[in-house]
Amino acid sequence: MDAPASEKRLEQLREKAWQEGVVPGRGVDVVGGPIPRKPGYYGEPVVKPPVWTWEVPLYFFFGGIGGMSAVIAFGAFLFHHVDLARTAIWIAAIAGAVLSPLLLIMDLGRPHLFLNMLRVFKHRSTMSMGAWILTAFGTCAVPGLIALELHTHQIFRGTLDQLLSFAAGIFIFGAAMFGTLLATYTGVLIAATAIPAWFLHRTLLPIHFGTAGLGSAAAVLELVGHRSAALNFLGFYAAAVETVLLIWLSVDKHGAADRAIHEHGSGWLIRIGELLSGPLALILRLLGLVPFAGISFLIGALVSRVGWIVVGKVSGSDPEAVFASQR
Repeated sequence: MDAPASEKRLEQLREKAWQEGVVPGRGVDVVGGPIPRKPGYYGEPVVKPPVWTWEVPLYFFFGGIGGMSAVIAFGAFLFHHVDLARTAIWIAAIAGAVLSPLLLIMDLGRPHLFLNMLRVFKHRSTMSMGAWILTAFGTCAVPGLIALELHTHQIFRGTLDQLLSFAAGIFIFGAAMFGTLLATYTGVLIAATAIPAWFLHRTLLPIHFGTAGLGSAAAVLELVGHRSAALNFLGFYAAAVETVLLIWLSVDKHGAADRAIHEHGSGWLIRIGELLSGPLALILRLLGLVPFAGISFLIGALVSRVGWIVVGKVSGSDPEAVFASQR
């Protein structure tokens, strides 16, 4: 017995929808209907794309600068470069202990949400760990700055001054430890997700974020007037690593699973950022143009942070990328 004409028509519509995505005509457009326009859950993304706004890439950027400035401050303090240590710990306190929490709270929307994350310590939650790392960093960086300033200006004499010097060293050491975590955990944060382009490069991201933070901190210190062989070496090192990571990113492709990195505007943002902080900054340093190398690295580090957030949004909205990453 032949199928009714209405059922045959429905089968034709389904076939055409699968081939073309939309069936033109009054009353047959399947957008949002039961026939998917593309692979996914009824045309919707399989995973939820990130909803972060402009505050988050800035938080990543300033957190990297603040964290790695504390590392430089500890090295400078250890080798008795007091002026460099003072400037570095000031930058660490402003970028890591003031701007970073402010940007994170702005993204959360309400201050008490940040405090709520400190009620419980969850070592398996990157968000919980991040809140605790940021708090511990500020707890070390600010007292370290105060103790170092009091010691430098010789506010007190004798034993009390020696205690201030010792306290400054202890607090700055703590800031350096938590600063390293602050600069790199953001790479872990976005990698520990179901977003294909992020998860597939989970090894690269913490290295990239940490290196970008180190190079940015060195660049800021050079731009405010500190010139030394050590800072120049850090600038060379960071630019060289970023160049290698750019090559790695260009070679380590996963087809449709991470095409957000190699296609679309998101891919261009990643490449522009890596070119500015990698090859271009390296060439400018080789030519002795240190300030321009620093500016190039800073712009590249910021653009790459924005690029990775955009990549996450594009990749999370692409069902084919999710399916390809599971194969």
